[in-house]
Parts: sequence; structure tokens; C-alpha cells
Amino acid sequence: MDSSSSASSSSASTLHLAMAAFFGASLMAISAFYIHKRSVDQLLHRLIQIRRSSSSSAGTAATTAAAAATATEDDDGGDSYFTETEFEGESTEIDEEEIDFRYERESIDQRVWQQRLSRSLDDNALSHYRISSSVPNVVLTKHWVRDDSNLIEPMRSDNHDFVPSNMPPLRIGKNDGENHSGPKMRAAVERLMIPRTIIGSMHEGADDSDEERTELTDGEDLFSYENRNALTDSVAMENKRSAGIDKGKTGLDLHGKGQADTASLQIGKNDLDLTNLIMPLRVALYGIFKFLTSVMVVDSIKSTNAEENEVKKMLRECLDLRESYVYRENIAPWTRATVAESSQSEMNGDPFHFHSSEATGHYFRMEDGVMRVYASKDDTVELFPVASSTTFFTDLHHILRIMAIGNVRTACHHRLRFLEEAMSCKTSLGILLHKFRLHLLVNSDNEFLAQKSAPHRDFYNVRKVDTHVHHSACMNQKHLLRFIKSKLRKEPDEVVIFRDGKYLTLREVFESLDLTGYDLNVDLLDVHADKSTFHRFDKFNLKYNPCGQSRLREIFLKQDNLIQGRFLAEVTKQVLSDLEASKDQMAEYRISIYGRKQSEWDQLASWFVNNGIYSKSAIWLIQLPRLYNIYKGMGIVTSFQNIIDNIFIPLFEVTVDPNSHPHLHLFLMQVVGFDLVDDESKPERRPTKHMPTPAEWTNEFNPAYSYYAYYCYANLYTLNKLRESKGLPTITLRPHCGEAGDVDHLAAGFLLCHNISHGINLRKSPVLQYLYYLAQIGLAMSPLSNNSLFLDYHRNPFPTFFQRGLNVSLSSDDPLQIHLTKEALLEEYSVASQVWKLSSCDLCEIARNSVYQSGFSHATKLRWLGGNFFIRGPEGNDIDKTNVPNLRIAFRHETWKEEMQYIYSGKARFPREIEP
Repeated sequence: MDSSSSASSSSASTLHLAMAAFFGASLMAISAFYIHKRSVDQLLHRLIQIRRSSSSSAGTAATTAAAAATATEDDDGGDSYFTETEFEGESTEIDEEEIDFRYERESIDQRVWQQRLSRSLDDNALSHYRISSSVPNVVLTKHWVRDDSNLIEPMRSDNHDFVPSNMPPLRIGKNDGENHSGPKMRAAVERLMIPRTIIGSMHEGADDSDEERTELTDGEDLFSYENRNALTDSVAMENKRSAGIDKGKTGLDLHGKGQADTASLQIGKNDLDLTNLIMPLRVALYGIFKFLTSVMVVDSIKSTNAEENEVKKMLRECLDLRESYVYRENIAPWTRATVAESSQSEMNGDPFHFHSSEATGHYFRMEDGVMRVYASKDDTVELFPVASSTTFFTDLHHILRIMAIGNVRTACHHRLRFLEEAMSCKTSLGILLHKFRLHLLVNSDNEFLAQKSAPHRDFYNVRKVDTHVHHSACMNQKHLLRFIKSKLRKEPDEVVIFRDGKYLTLREVFESLDLTGYDLNVDLLDVHADKSTFHRFDKFNLKYNPCGQSRLREIFLKQDNLIQGRFLAEVTKQVLSDLEASKDQMAEYRISIYGRKQSEWDQLASWFVNNGIYSKSAIWLIQLPRLYNIYKGMGIVTSFQNIIDNIFIPLFEVTVDPNSHPHLHLFLMQVVGFDLVDDESKPERRPTKHMPTPAEWTNEFNPAYSYYAYYCYANLYTLNKLRESKGLPTITLRPHCGEAGDVDHLAAGFLLCHNISHGINLRKSPVLQYLYYLAQIGLAMSPLSNNSLFLDYHRNPFPTFFQRGLNVSLSSDDPLQIHLTKEALLEEYSVASQVWKLSSCDLCEIARNSVYQSGFSHATKLRWLGGNFFIRGPEGNDIDKTNVPNLRIAFRHETWKEEMQYIYSGKARFPREIEP
């Protein structure tokens, strides 16, 4: 009896507290709004009196014509910002007294609003759009921009995911009756219709900045018909969501598939009581937010100037420049039926069986550091022209100049703040609502319920790709220690190295180091990064040497050694076996080509084929260390042209004639990308518009990052065009970029690259960060690796980038130096979720991003993400595959769409499918 009575009293106490909190919050909000409205009404009344004393009859006639035009536009169903509001049981006629009142009100509003801040949203900010930010490389093409002036699509109720609400309208203030009484409706001319979706409304806000004036102007009437409708709509929409939760009584249907999930029946019932307690408070809060946001959107749209238009024009130029450079396939994979996998048919059977094919008649030659391809040796017309180095460096300097303009920096900073925050309103309420956090406040419960109702799907079994991991460090330190001990025990007499004029066995190597297998432990191995490596990239690289000995690295972590990399192949197979056992984790490994000699490609390819290195859970990228100055000092190369020749000539040879390098042909079937690596923090000279050609670069200084990037890009562009024409898989440029050093690196990456690794220096450039967001360039971020090298974990911008909607994923980078477990990727997710309090929905969204960013085939992504993954927005999301609710995808979709409409002044058009 005591326990039951105690439980009932506790339940009653909880209910009383919740109701008291709701009542108190509502009372305070209503009181604050009423006080503010009363002061505004007094000022407005005074302004109307002043205006009436100086008004003329001509003004009334002009207003009558304007009102008639507005009514005609509404009758025709035109797409207009300004609409008349109709209420049931009320007439829509407007008498002369009302027209006169509207004219006076309009004139005053125009006079007051001219003193407002510059607008931060475009004229299309309230349109209803949905698009995912979790898609790769979203950029504008010319056919995205439309020239028609009718830019606003009509709002349709059938586009919304909510059921009708029967909640009565929320009335605020005693003046409601004064404004709304009488047989005739007072139509609003100077207000915007509020969109009829919760998610769409959340994004309607002005820039949030402490430096900008975002408070409401005294001349605004806070309680017009539209504002009352805004509050009513917010309550109705919230009630619709609540009605969706009530479906849990008969089985939840949160997937939009028309089927109830009986497995979640009891879960829905358990959550229902708590939801019903907090829902009224959330309804009131969201109604207040929606109303204030609508007022600020009107304010930002009305205030525009030439300076802001110039900023938007420059940002459009940057996006157009990127689109002119980045390589895109001519035919999207989803339009080819079964052709999407034709290039990998050999791998589906035996990945190491070479099918002989005839050589084509293409002729290629190197000119000014870039390979030129012709149909035959006698042709003079270049088949695949690419932008010249002078053009690229000119465009790069143009980007850098735009980045340095104060107005552009300020505008991009404010837009980024707007992405993260809904508004900063200095009214009596003192509200500061964060946009993404508000989305979580309003929709987190529904997102959680949707995830609960997804059968057999959670964070652990959604597909996750480690989008950035170096092959030489792909194992953890304990794994490497066990492997070394096993080899020392099983194969002590294996001849493994030639040093000091003689061949040494494995036992002799350890004896020369005065070590035994029993002495070895992870501390003695000393491959783990510590505080001594912070800002010391040179010391970090030394951690690749087990026990501090380069000879042990050559034996166990190199593939071009005396034993042809047998030990490295064996440990690689063990890592791949563990990866396959996890089933839901995949990886993209980087393996080095140094450019010292052309035979490197055949050696590497033979190592893959002879040792049978292949897994369906892994694909490979080639990384090029930027070490020209080292090779030049050693006399290995005479100019930068030698490195370009050593890297790209074999690739063009095997593409034209696969029989010339059969192993390389098979290996390239597993290669999806090209990477640039080395210490970005080293000082370098900024390239000029007219740089020496690679053949002319004979000095001992290392070329700048952008110099490397351009010549890799230009040759890859031509190579990809040639490979695509022959039905072979292409290779994308995905370099290390923005980990340290100048922001010039990120500017070059913006123009040339599909995705980049790291990108933490975007926090230093609001312009580039905003451009990376608009273009949705993938960022493979490694916070734990950054914590050991360049940036403390708590200062990492990953959570900020994620909240703002940048296309980010988590990656391990160097498990050997960084991680402690054999599941390095899960370690990254685990630490991030704990430190930054990421929810299950957040983690699944990041995992979904990683699959989009990866170079896995189209058919593979169809299995992992669903049959429509290449379609934008919620339509392309399958929660049964990704465990990401449509609410989250719709939020990302709309936010990105609104920013693009802002930049393109409402004229942006968006293809249904993502860019390949």
C-alpha cells in the first residue's frame, strides 16, 4: 500500500509541476507580448494621426489601385509574397475606410523600415523546399538558375507530413477582438504568409549577430491577422505532431510507409505520458518562436542594398568557378541501368583475373606539365582540354581577394551564425534561439520515436565508412605487437633486410637492437602519439618506426623491401578480415606512390595481385607525399616534371593499353581517389598568376600546395575523361587539406577537389566555410588525430560544422598512433558522442554522410542506403537502411535550399538527383 500510494503521489506531483511550469511560462509570455503591443499601438496611433494630417486625396486613389491589383493577383492564384487572409464566416470586402487605413499604415511602415538593417534573407526565404545536406558535392550548374520572375511556388498542404489539428487557436491580448471584430475582414498587405510546415518555419529567421540590430521596430503591429495565424498555425502543427505520436496506441507509423510497427507499440505507450505532459509547453514555446521569426523575416526581406547584392554576386562567382573546374561524369551512374557495374565486373568474379583487351589508338604527350590526349598521333585537336595553370592561379587569386573583402567576410559570418542560430531578438523576452538546437527541441522526440520504430536498425548496424585512414597505420599498436612477436617466434631465421653490407635474419635484427620477443611491449614499441607530438609533425612521423628503429618499419610496414612486403601483406589481410567480421564498417585506405620512379606503380600493383589483397569492405586511394625538395636534394629528380612523369605516364599507358601493365590494370579497379599528404604547416610562397612550368621548376624549394594540387588535378582530369570514354572507373581528387598552414590550401581545394580530409582551418575563414557549405564538399574529419597534432579536442570545429550543416564525416586517420582498440572508427564515434553529446540520430547522420562521401560503387550504395539514395531530400532517404529520420533530412534539406535561394536571389533551380 505504501509503495503504491507513494508512486501515485509522485505521479501527481510530476503532473502538478508540469502544469505549473506551463501556466507560468504562458502567463509571462502573454504578459510580455501584451506590454510590448500596447506601447507599439500607442506609437502607431500617433504616427497615423500625423500621417492623416498631411495626407492627400491622390494617395487614397493610388492605394485603391494597389489594393485592387493585390486582390486580382490573389484571385488568379499568382505566386506572391503578400496575400490576403480569409476567415470563415467573414466577408472579404474592403471598404474605403479600410483602404485608407491600409494606405496610411503602409506608408508609415515603409518610412520606418527604411531605417532597418540590411536584409539577411532573400525574397524567396519563405519558400517550401526540402533538400539534404548529407549529399556529396552539391554545386550549381547553369541549368539550376531560372530567369522567370515568378519565383515563389505556392504552398501546398499535401506536401506536409502532418495530420490536421483540432486544437483551438491561441488568442493573445485583449486587442484581438478589436482588430478582428466586425463583419468585414481587414486584409494584411505588408505581412508574409507563414509556411504551413514546422520545419519550414523553423528556418525563417534573420542573421544572428551581436553586431547587427535585430530588435523589432516600434512601428510594427505585433498582432495582425497574420501574426495571430502564425501562432495558431504553430499550435496546430504541434498538435498534428502530437496526433502522430498518438498513433502509437495502435502501432507507430513514423516511416511514411503506411504500415504500423507493432514492435514499437509498447514503446510508444510508455513514451506517451511524458510527451503529453511536456507537449503544451513546447507548443507555446514554438508558437512564440514562429511568430517572432516571421516578423524578423519580413524585416530582413524588406531591407536590401547594393552592397549585399554585390556580396551575393561574388559568392555566386565562386560557386560557378568551382563548377567549371571539378570533374563530373558525363553519364550519372543511376541512368545507366546495369552499366554502373560494368567496369567492376572482373572484380565481382575473380578480382585478380586479367581479361586481355585491345589497345585503342589514343596518343598522348606531356606539354607544360599536363598530359594532352589526341585521337591519333596525326591529330592536332586535343580531345580533353583542361584549364591552363595561368587560368587556375588567376581564379585562385580571385577567390583569395573575395575572401579578404570585409563585407564578404561579415556577410558569410552572419550567414553561418544564422545557420546555427535562429535569431537574436533583443525584445523584453530576451530570446536567443539556436536553429539546430531548436530543431532538436521541437523534433528530437519524434526523431527518437522514428528510430525506435525502424526494425533491426540502429547505430551499430548502419553502414559506416572510415573515409580517411593510412594503410601503414591501419592496425592498432597491440595488433602490431602481437604480429611482430608471432613472426619472431615462428620465422626467426627469415632473411628480411640488407644492412651494412650483409643480409640479416629477423633474429639477428633484434639481437642487433639488444631486444628479445619477451622484452617487447606497447610502451617499448613506442608508436603511439603523445603530448610530445603536438605541433611537431616531424616527431609524429617518427612514430611510424617501431621501437624508434627505421629498419623495423622497413621490415614490417613497407611493401618494397627484401621480402617484397610479405609481412605487411599478412598484417593487412588480418586487418581486412577484422573489417569484414564487423560487417557494417568499411574503410578507404591510403597507400603511397612517391614519384621517384615510374616502376613504383608496377611494384605496388604486383604486391596487391601476388598477395591477393582484396576485400569488399575496403577500397584504396593513392597518396602522394609532397617531398620534391627532399628528392631534389638527394639527386633523385632534376625538376618537378620528373615527379609528374613518374606518377602519370604509367597511368595513361595502362588506360590506353591494359596489356602493357596487366597488374596495374587490375589494381586500378580498386583505386577510387588520389590524395596529397605531408606537413601543411611548413611555410611556403604563395603562387603568382604566372608560375614556372614543372620542367622549369629546378630550384630546391618545394612548390606550394596549390601548385601540387593543380598539376595533379589537371592530369587526373584528362585521365578521367579518357578512362570514362573507355568504360573504366575514374579517380577523384581527395587530398589532405586545411589541417594546418594557410587557408590558400582550402581555396585550392574548393576549386579542384571532390572531398577533402581534415579541413579544420575552415574555422579561420568564414567565407570559405560558407562556400564549402553551399557546395556541400565532403570533409573527412579526424578529431582524435587533430588532438595529437594541431588542435585540442575541445577546440575542434567538428560539432560546429555539423550543426551548421556542412557535409562532415568521422575518420580514424592513424589507428596505430591514435587509437587503443581494434575498432578505431567506433572509437572516434564513441568519443565524439560523449564529449559533444551527440544523439543516436546525429551519429547515424554522420555515418550516412560517410557513405555518400566514399568512393564505393553506385550498386553498393544502393544496397547500403536504399534504392533512391541519389534523390535529394527525404524522398531519397530510407530509414530502414540509414536509421536517419526523414525529419532530420528535411531540416537539412530546407536549410540548405534557403541559403542557395538567398545567394541566387530566389532564382536557383535544383535537379531532382544529386551530382554524381
